[in-house]
Amino acid sequence: MSDAKPAYQVLARKYRPETFADLVGQDAMVRTLKNAFAADRIAQAFIMTGIRGTGKTTTARIIAKGMNCIGPDGQGGPTTDPCGQCEHCKAIMEGRHVDVMEMDAASNTGVGDIREIIDSVHYRAASARYKIYIIDEVHMLSVNAFNALLKTLEEPPEHVKFIFATTEIRKVPVTVLSRCQRFDLRRIEPEVMIEMLRRIAGSEGAEIAEDALALITRAAEGSARDATSLLDQAISHGAGETTVDQVRAMLGLADRGRVLDLFEMVMRGDAAAALTELSGQYAEGADPLAVLRDLAEITHWISVVKITPDAAEDPTISPSERARGTDLAGRLPMRALTRMWQMLLKALDEVSAAPNAMMAAEMAVIRLTHVAELPSPEDLVRRLKDQPVPPGPPGGGGATAGAAPGGASGGATTARGAPAPGGRVHGPVAQLATEPEEALARYPTFDHVVELIRTNRDVKLLVEVETCVQLVSYRPGRIEFVPTDDAPRDLAQKLGSRLQGWTGNRWAVIVTAEGGAETIAEKRDAKELALRKEAGAHPMVQAVMAAFPKARITAIRTPEEAAAAAASEALAEVEDEWDPFEEE
Repeated sequence: MSDAKPAYQVLARKYRPETFADLVGQDAMVRTLKNAFAADRIAQAFIMTGIRGTGKTTTARIIAKGMNCIGPDGQGGPTTDPCGQCEHCKAIMEGRHVDVMEMDAASNTGVGDIREIIDSVHYRAASARYKIYIIDEVHMLSVNAFNALLKTLEEPPEHVKFIFATTEIRKVPVTVLSRCQRFDLRRIEPEVMIEMLRRIAGSEGAEIAEDALALITRAAEGSARDATSLLDQAISHGAGETTVDQVRAMLGLADRGRVLDLFEMVMRGDAAAALTELSGQYAEGADPLAVLRDLAEITHWISVVKITPDAAEDPTISPSERARGTDLAGRLPMRALTRMWQMLLKALDEVSAAPNAMMAAEMAVIRLTHVAELPSPEDLVRRLKDQPVPPGPPGGGGATAGAAPGGASGGATTARGAPAPGGRVHGPVAQLATEPEEALARYPTFDHVVELIRTNRDVKLLVEVETCVQLVSYRPGRIEFVPTDDAPRDLAQKLGSRLQGWTGNRWAVIVTAEGGAETIAEKRDAKELALRKEAGAHPMVQAVMAAFPKARITAIRTPEEAAAAAASEALAEVEDEWDPFEEE
């Protein structure tokens, strides 16, 4: 006999689950399938979906074994605990059973491949209880292939079962999904994954540190196959006990503690220290893209911890890192964390596309530290209020003043139009109004205000002031008036705003209910109104109005005006008229 050693088998295949009891992290699916087998309610088609390495194809093989298992004595029926000893169990797990056909849909996508299945389903199984078709990555089938499969999938022969597996469930037509019993395989929880890796390492006689197992678990992202493959590599990488430093070097990752140091340097705006730390990690073999990815992961983790403190209790994170993360979550504002996240997402794209990843990473760190020093909007507003502002040019715009409830105009406002504490004016307006009495002395009467409006060519406001303002009182900087019935509602606010913008000083424009004089237009037209009234009282005019109710007086000319018009139209008198027949 030959004493040759058996060929080496990778851990992912060596420790591949062979029964439902061996499946880790899929308790809900296992419970459903056990109940279905116990009640003899086995569906004609199953579809397994989930991320890579969660056991989709493995589950399909276990179901196939359970359906065809006959037990060690050859008398058993369908079971969720296949014996693993009968000929069917062994052949299925070795992938050589004639009645369990596995097809890779990625390389068999067409209608012709599906036609072979459709043609063969009518023949009974050669040796097993069921003829089972396992189609992996079923979402890769073409549309025509899916359509060709629908009829057979809906009403297959009693001896035929279909089991599909896919990582892209959204690409599978709903007509196929509705004909299958669907199982969503979950990511494996970190605690379960660490226990599985610890068990496999013990079976292999390998010594590996707990924090190294935690690092492998975090890198696997819930995939059992990825975790066992990384464990296999870590055992080969380490001599004696495999440490976390060896695993980190194997994965090309930076020390998480040093990444936290880099994160704190960035958040406090220390660009020199951050660049030094990044260079140190790069010199020790860390990938710049991986460092930025770790920064993004830490930013996300601290943000989640800030909202949900229980998230800090992660078994893949050491106690010291949890303490630091909790402290940072308490000190950093959410605005800074979300800004860091957005900038890191952009930096990751830049580093991936850059010809020199380290240069791009350094530029990203410089940007991040620069932005960290920028004040928040609240701090910026506070600084603007507390610091003196240089005076602006005369005639510059300022805050508005307008009518306020109760008849009074709006009080002092800030440069943004918000009321200032105590009615005081801050910012550029305060600088422009340093000597209001001297500036307003140039407008001693309301006529000067009207002339200012005319000078600035605001025709609309000029017309509104002349026709809608019944002046009650005036002094420089303060106007009180009664608006006419057809006056715009915002006339007081508009007038105050325009005057403040033109003069650089605050104007109080107050609206009252009574005591107003005639408008400028009424005073200007008073003589014409008197003539119209006198003409309207004339008996002949009244008789015309009675005869023609729609008649209107359009113009009035006094005798003096008529005489003046006639005189202007008459020909000039000639003193010495020339007579062509007069003899000289």
